[in-house]
Amino acid sequence: MFTIEQIESAHRKKDLEQNFPKYIQEIKEIGVIAFETWVIDSHTNYFGQNDFQTNSKPKYGEMTIANQSDKEKFNQYLKMHQKGETDYFTFCKHCAETGIEKWTVNLDKMTCTYYDIAGNEILVEIIPTV
Repeated sequence: MFTIEQIESAHRKKDLEQNFPKYIQEIKEIGVIAFETWVIDSHTNYFGQNDFQTNSKPKYGEMTIANQSDKEKFNQYLKMHQKGETDYFTFCKHCAETGIEKWTVNLDKMTCTYYDIAGNEILVEIIPTV
């Protein structure tokens, strides 16, 4: 089983905006099969084999998530973030502003899916392999 400390160590090693696929590969190697990050405070639930689960602590105080999603504006913000034009906290604020409640990453399928507050899929991205 993996620990939050192992995940955070992998996280610190990478410039995530530029090397997200490498980070995903590293946590996959320690046994993470999926995770979900909640925009409200950026706590993350990590999942492993045999129903193993561990959770990170919140990274900031609670944000209000917009009740109505704005897919077009979210896509613009996501592209900005992926180009390195925003930091993680700003990206989370943009998610909240555009109604993104959480994202889930499936390491078997290599996808990242963004959901609105009603649980609707807003965007599914394929994570490039390294």
